[in-house]
Formats: sequence, C-alpha cells, structure tokens
Amino acid sequence: MLVAVGNYSLYLMLGFCIYALVAALIGANPEREAWLRSSERAVYAVFALCCLAMLGVEVALVTDRFDLAFVAKTSAREQPLLFKLALWGGQAGSLLLWAWLLSLFSFLVVLQNRQRNRMLMPWVIASMMLNLLFFGAIVTFSSNPFEALPAAKAYSNGAGMNPLLQHAAMLVHPPVLYIGFIGFSVPFSFAAAAMITGQLGTTWFETTRRWTLVSWFFLGMGLMIGGRWAYEVLGWGGYWAWDPVENASLMPWLAATAFLHSVIIQEKRGMLKIWNVALIGLTYSLCVFGTFLTRSGVVQSVHSFANAGWFGTLFLAYVAVLAIGFAALLIWRLPLLRSHNKLNSIVSREASFLLNNYVFIGLLAIVFFGTLYPVFSESLTGVRTQIGPPFFQRYSGPLAIFMLFLTGVGPLIAWRRATWINLRKSFLWPAVITLATVVGTLAVGVREFYPVSFLALCAWVIATIVEEYQRGIRARRRRGENSLQAALGLIRRNQRRYGGYIVHLAIVLMFIGFAGASFNSEETRLLKPGETWEVSGYSLEYRQVRPVRHAHYAGAVARLALKDQGKPVGVLLPEKRMYFQQEQPTTIPAIASNLREDFYVILAGLQPDQSIAVKVYINPLVNWIWIGGFVLVFGNTILLWPFKRRGSGAGART
Repeated sequence: MLVAVGNYSLYLMLGFCIYALVAALIGANPEREAWLRSSERAVYAVFALCCLAMLGVEVALVTDRFDLAFVAKTSAREQPLLFKLALWGGQAGSLLLWAWLLSLFSFLVVLQNRQRNRMLMPWVIASMMLNLLFFGAIVTFSSNPFEALPAAKAYSNGAGMNPLLQHAAMLVHPPVLYIGFIGFSVPFSFAAAAMITGQLGTTWFETTRRWTLVSWFFLGMGLMIGGRWAYEVLGWGGYWAWDPVENASLMPWLAATAFLHSVIIQEKRGMLKIWNVALIGLTYSLCVFGTFLTRSGVVQSVHSFANAGWFGTLFLAYVAVLAIGFAALLIWRLPLLRSHNKLNSIVSREASFLLNNYVFIGLLAIVFFGTLYPVFSESLTGVRTQIGPPFFQRYSGPLAIFMLFLTGVGPLIAWRRATWINLRKSFLWPAVITLATVVGTLAVGVREFYPVSFLALCAWVIATIVEEYQRGIRARRRRGENSLQAALGLIRRNQRRYGGYIVHLAIVLMFIGFAGASFNSEETRLLKPGETWEVSGYSLEYRQVRPVRHAHYAGAVARLALKDQGKPVGVLLPEKRMYFQQEQPTTIPAIASNLREDFYVILAGLQPDQSIAVKVYINPLVNWIWIGGFVLVFGNTILLWPFKRRGSGAGART
C-alpha cells in the first residue's frame, strides 16, 4: 500500500507538472487568463503530491521498511529516530528533498503573485515546472525511494546511515544548503521570464529580492554548518579543505554575492543590466552543477555519496541545457539590456562595486578551475592530477585581500565621482586605525604577510562600519534622539544599508578566524596512564581510557585533564568508534574553546598496555568564524525584517 501510494503520488506529480507547464504556456496569452489560473492550481496539486511522497518515505523510514532498497541502504533499526527522519542521508531521499523544496517554492511564488506580475507568471511557472520535471523524473525513474527489493534480498535490518553523517550538524546542513540552492531557481525563473517577455526593467529583481537574500543567506549558513560538521566529525583539525563538494557550494555563493552588489548599481544608476541577468543565470546554473558534482562522482570527495554512470551524464546534460538556454535568451535580448549610463570615474562607489564584482568572479574562476582540474587533466593527458589547498590559497589569497579592502571602500565612497575632500573625510580615521593595527600586529611578533594584511584590513572594514554608524547616529541625535533610538532609527529607515554593514561585519569576523589558520599547529605523542604532556602552554594529563558500546557502534573514550597556564580548563573526552554495520572507524575529537584559540585533541590510537596516541591541534582565532555566523544571522534578520513604512497604507503592495 505504502509503495503504491508513494509511486502513484510521484507519477501524478509528473502529470500535473506537465499540465501546469502546458497550461502556463497557453495562459501566456492575456486573453486566456483562465488557463493561467488553471496552471496555478496545478502547481498547488504538484506541491500536495510531493508532500505525500515525502510523507510516504518518512513513514517507510520510521517503520523500518527494509523491503525498500532506499530504507535498507540508509537506515537501521537501532538508528536514532532523528537520523531515521533525515531522508537526505541517501541519494534517492536527497533528490526527493530537492524536488519537494522546488514544489514548495513554486507553490509560494504562485501564492505571492496571484494578483501581480501577470505578464511574467506564465513563464515563471513554466521555468519552475521544467526544473521540477527533471528532478521529479530522476526521483521517479532513476533514484526512486519506493523501489522494492526482491523478496530474496529483503533483510530484517538495514545497513544504516553513513556514520560520518550521524551528527547533529548533518540534521540541518543538507536542508539548509538545499534551501539556498533551490531558492535561486526563483530569481532565475523571473529573469528568464523577463527576457522572454521583454519586461527588462527592475521588476524581476525587485520582486525576487527577498528570495535572493534568503537563498544567499541559507547557502552561506549551509557552508558554515558544513564547516562545523567537518571540524567536529572528520577529525583532521580543520573546517575547510577546498574539497570539490565544498567548492561546489562555494561557487554559486560567490556568484550570488557579486549579483547582490551589482544589482545595487542597476537600481541607482541603471547600469550593469546584462551583467546582473548573467550573474543570476550563472548562480542557479552553478547550484545545479554543484548538485551534479556531489551526486555524479565525477570528482573524488570525502562528501561524495555518488552514483556515477549514465546518471551523471544525464545530470550534466541538464546543466548544459539550463545554462545554454539561459545564455541564448540573454544574447537574444542584448539590445534591450544595454545601458545608456556609463562609469563617470574610477574613484566612485559604482567603480568600487564593479571591481568588487570582478574580484568575486576571479575567485569563482580559481575555484572552478582548481575543482575541475583533475577532470581537465585526465581528458587531456589520460592522467588524473589532483591539486590541493596550496593552489587555492596561493591564487585566492591576493584577491581575498583586495576584496576586504573594497568592502571598506565601497559603502563610504561617493556615487558618480568622489572628491579628495570626500575621501579624506571618509577614510582618515579608518586609515589611522589600520596603520595602528599593522604596527600592533608586528609588535607582537607576527611577521607573515597574509595574517598581517588580513588583520589590518579587517580593522579597516570595522573602522569604516563604526564610522558610518557614528555619523548617522550623530545626525539623528541632533534631532533630540538618544543613541539607542538613533541607532534603531537608522536601521529602520534604511535597513538595506545598515543591515548590509552588519553583514559586512560578519564577513570580517569570519576573516579574522581564517587569518588565525596561519598559526595552526599540530603535534602527536604516545601517552601512558598518569603521564602529563606539556604542549604550547597547556598541560594535558592522561587519566584513563574506557570502552564504550552502543547499539550500532563500539569503541574507546579517553579521559584527559586539561590545564591552561596551570589553570584547570576541564576534562576532554576524545573518542574512537567502530560502526558494526558499515565496518567503518571514526574519531570524535574533543575541543576546548575560547576566543583566543581551540585546543583540539584526537584519540589517534590505543595500545594493549593502555597507552594512547594523542594528536593535538592548536587552532588560534577559529571561534571568530562561528561568531561571524551568528552576526550574519543578525544582519540578515535586519535586512529581511518587514519594517512598516511611515505613510504606507494597509493595502500597500511592494
């Protein structure tokens, strides 16, 4: 019954997708509005059927239906309920999640626009249904979560989820990342609709501004949560390894960040229309391409839970059709997208934003080339050559420094043409603080170029943000407001500008954490019970090791007492596990954190005489990355908060 309901819901979902697509195309004729309304109702039905399929898979997971291949492969009786519910632990469930989110966003877009954007909506619906048709067809005919096993192969228990995925961060990382990926389908579809209809003003990106911001935010948070997962689970002491699948998520984030900046120039100066359309097309194409990298197995990755073969070829063909189709529309509409305004001066805000865009695209090109270099090298020479983090760090480092510099310059410099007086007034104090930071950093013994540069430029950006807030607060205090009222008033009256500063502050805090990686250190030592290890100012006393045993794994946990400069910090419990079903070992690090650094310890080995091999990483400033994540949440909340505008009527529509 469950299998039948699940499969019929998928088949019906595909049928309604096709109907919604065809009805939307017929409804593009303004005299056939009824077809458009019918198409919208079909989108509602698609969403309802996707929900039914999702519910069916969840029921199958919770009730241990090991006669289904997907459940047998990704779940087990002893698996905790929360991990059973995480259907993204396997490919079929993950792709179903993608289809479900796409149907949800299609539903919300239709609901939001049922009385507006009537010229664009037929093509928006058609675009989103085409996307959904592809993922729905993949789920129905290739990676079907309701595929039943032959009776001879049905087991009483499943293999269980990959142990590396059995972590709290992985309960939220994939859905958060997917919301970011799939959310960009909305501005992508509106941009395509704008080109098809010739409605190439600002409507398409103003309508989808919140979708873009929300998608950008979730994609960024997905990257961060993934980094935290790697830090706590993979046991190598780091959070970012330039792994191909990590890069696959970073690339669309870079393109989207460039779009969010350049679209401001179109709003203010009517420039960069072609560039903006191209960027949003590139962003969503990279989102789908990132999914292809993760799912196809074309690149080797610790994150790749792949299914290679024709599936990868089909996915790549879809990415190509998507990108080429969008590019063809862009070329067709080039005459209508050309701007009559030009850059007045290189010393202006629009010039700094444009340079900022070039930096993001430069970073994107480096990441793209480095990620796919093994594929390029194999196709040209027959030998797959890997390139590691040094390549990415060598070429992205200078661009990241320049990007930080522009982050401080852009918001404070004048539009059109800045004067010397304007520059001196805006940047005098930030420049002084930056210089003081350089002197202070050198005085404490830091000599390396990148850490000094990053820390100095972080100070530069923070100083410009503080100065901008001070200037605005000072102006409002002249009206009789106190400092708090003035700050809140600034944010309320111009949330995009001042919320944007908070987002910049978040990025700067993260860069402080990235700069700390230059001082990371690691050491390994064999310890006997009762022995104390003096390492980098810490005292690590090995007390005992004891066995641990759970339903689906067994292992050992060590007790290590940590002191910092003689002061007790606590007891660390690094653990080593072996999962029975997967026969896969994992290490669970123990971490003592403060704002200065992390003391990160791994139980690397265990000897018969109770001696243990312990690996210690000292990671300075790493906590500032996670603090930056919280500030990013705050900044985005400001950007998205629905402040009520003065004078706006209850029925006003934005």
